[in-house]
Amino acid sequence: MSAAAAIPVSSKGPTARALGRFITNRLALAGLVVLAAILIAILTYPLWWMYTPNQIDLRALNKGPSASHWFGTDGVGRDVFARLMQGGRISLLVAVTSVGVSLVIGFLVGALSAFSGRLADGAIMRLVDLAMTLPPVILLLVLASIVGTGIVPTIAVISLLSWPVLSRMVRARLLELRERDFVVAARGMGAGLGHLLFRHGLPNCIDILVVYATLQIANAILLEAGLSFLGLGIAPPEASWGNMLNAARSTSVLEQYVWQWMFPGVALVITVLAINFVGDGLRDAFDPRSDLQ
Repeated sequence: MSAAAAIPVSSKGPTARALGRFITNRLALAGLVVLAAILIAILTYPLWWMYTPNQIDLRALNKGPSASHWFGTDGVGRDVFARLMQGGRISLLVAVTSVGVSLVIGFLVGALSAFSGRLADGAIMRLVDLAMTLPPVILLLVLASIVGTGIVPTIAVISLLSWPVLSRMVRARLLELRERDFVVAARGMGAGLGHLLFRHGLPNCIDILVVYATLQIANAILLEAGLSFLGLGIAPPEASWGNMLNAARSTSVLEQYVWQWMFPGVALVITVLAINFVGDGLRDAFDPRSDLQ
């Protein structure tokens, strides 16, 4: 028996144990494979696909899938496959960027609340409670109508809706952490708030941030698609999965040109499912109770 095989599982570090649990999750691995394939396709398609997203061919209006146009064309002769790939780029760019911004806001708010005094903690949490009580759909529509359409406004709107829950999760973790001996010792030695946040708080919240980010990306993709479908997100002629569905919502398109809405809808569903599978796998992998099973 090799030395590596002789090491008991319990002697491994938490990261190694989490990775081992993730690898044994078949749904998570399947989601990771599908997500990797989607990312490779949308990032490399200009290198191997002959059409651009806004290239118009008046001789190919509303043409069905064929050897030259795999997913057919739309009402003005644009290649649906090229627009689908570009739409995936835009949707993922908006989702990843907005989640990154909300992670920063949520972590800082939650960490400041946990490491600040009781008065500051109470004031910050009341603001978080206020943000969480606002109706999300109505707030989303109001914010979108105020800031306008486009990539940057859409990122801003989704970011402002995503951080309150994370801040509560971070606060709950750090309230327990701040009572530990090493944090108390650091405070006694004169450690500042920045040192407490990034030297002790951030490393102990990595699992929360990773799992939350993965699951929130799927939610952000759906939010962007919903906003674009309503005409409040990514504006044409820029492609996104949401505005591709919006452009195909007329009765004639729904009945006669099925490929114009079917492929964006399927891509949206598959991508969100893959991300959710990966997120569920990460959540189970980082759950410390998994070691007891």
